Amino acid sequence: MDTAVTPAAETPPRSRRRGLLVLLRDVVVIVLVAVLVSFLVKTFVVRSFYIPSGSMENTLLVDDRILVDEITPRFGGYDRGDVVVFRDPGGWLPAQAEPVRAPLVEAGEWLLSLVGLAAPDSDDHLIKRIIGLPGDQVVCCNAIGQITVNGSPVDESAYLRLPTGETAASADAFDVEVPDGSIWVLGDNRYESRDSRYNQEQPGRGFVPLDNVVGRAFLITYPFDRLGLIDAHHEAFAGVPAAQGAG
Repeated sequence: MDTAVTPAAETPPRSRRRGLLVLLRDVVVIVLVAVLVSFLVKTFVVRSFYIPSGSMENTLLVDDRILVDEITPRFGGYDRGDVVVFRDPGGWLPAQAEPVRAPLVEAGEWLLSLVGLAAPDSDDHLIKRIIGLPGDQVVCCNAIGQITVNGSPVDESAYLRLPTGETAASADAFDVEVPDGSIWVLGDNRYESRDSRYNQEQPGRGFVPLDNVVGRAFLITYPFDRLGLIDAHHEAFAGVPAAQGAG
């Protein structure tokens, strides 16, 4: 006697639609969580910037993309030699007209910036190397062209780029005491950098408030053949004594 085979029951259309809606909901939630996490990382931990000028050559080249550590300095502060990104203290950058761009382009760049793939505010920031911390006396130059910090000469040969025939770390002399809550910064491409030396007529007198510092640049991410850590060359400042009165 043959056994009758009962055909499998088909999934009702309503159940299929419910399954698709659940899947779509899960995908949307995952995407939103990913964007939120990326936004929090970008805002509080790491940000992406690109290098718009040659003032830090050869450490950083034009159009290099870098990552900036925002969180570590909040706990450990900054050291001499750190390469830092900071907002214009006022008058360092020329006034620029905002380009008119299509809303779709603006939206796309905003979304990419959330995950660190775009850096739309790079033109509003600067990047230089810290030479003087609060309380430091920074002087240029000694008899052999070196900058001194608190009376100790700094050997910047590991990162300094000078024109052929030049030996002085700066073409312009200066003697400054860094005020509390500020830093004194210079570019590695010393003769092609509009840094603290050339902004002493501005309201901040060339000093960068620590509140303006976004963070410490630590990694080149693009182009890929330049992928690698950014050297702070702390050893160049190893012999510098603490500023008088520093705790």
